[in-house]
Amino acid sequence: MDWSFGDVIWTLIVFYFWFMFIWLFIGVFGDIFRRNDLSGAGKAGWILLLVILPFLGILIYMIARPKMTPQDQEILAATQERQRRAEGFSSADEIAKLAKLRDEGKITAQEFEQLKAKAMS
Repeated sequence: MDWSFGDVIWTLIVFYFWFMFIWLFIGVFGDIFRRNDLSGAGKAGWILLLVILPFLGILIYMIARPKMTPQDQEILAATQERQRRAEGFSSADEIAKLAKLRDEGKITAQEFEQLKAKAMS
């Protein structure tokens, strides 16, 4: 078979889009099973749509899916907390800073307790 430069470029483009489509399919498939806000029938319906009409099913799911579910917010908060701790954040340091602000009168005792609880969580 004789390959021209155009054939090679076209093959690379087709391979790229095919790989991207498979990646999207796997990502949406995993997201459907990960979500806690969908019932079993809802998950089955989405999977059926993905199997029967893969490209259209992916597009519909991406449009219909809520932007941020409570489960996603929990994951985001946990990720941010891990990052803060990796950067040297310490609950004890934060509470010491809050105590200093309270002693200086910059925050009230009630604000101190709220921020202390947040720092300890």
